Amino acid sequence: MRQILTFAAVGVVNTATYYCLYLLFLIAFPYLVAHVVAFVLAMIGSFFLNARFTYRTRPTLRKFLLFPLTNVSNFGITTAGVYLIVDVLRAGDRFAPLVASAAAIPVTYVVSRWVMLPVAERKTIA
Repeated sequence: MRQILTFAAVGVVNTATYYCLYLLFLIAFPYLVAHVVAFVLAMIGSFFLNARFTYRTRPTLRKFLLFPLTNVSNFGITTAGVYLIVDVLRAGDRFAPLVASAAAIPVTYVVSRWVMLPVAERKTIA
């Protein structure tokens, strides 16, 4: 349970970081460019926060290189969602990333456990 709660807390910090960067980049770039750049920068921070606090594991180059796998589905879902909300539904680009990201959270947790923890530790839920 501690791991799930810590993952959620790191997720809140990561989402806030992403959203602040997104709004900052939105000043100078189209929304999709702002989304991609903010996403990548927030993902790097998320790796180190999850390694330290969620999984209490040493960050390694291997884990760092595999960590983007934890966000592939998240990125796909949020990018498609942002596009759908902004270009199809015409709902505006300010809150689209927050709405679009909610559906990807459970998938991101499962994949991040797979990347960050040894096989023996993955078998337990939290």
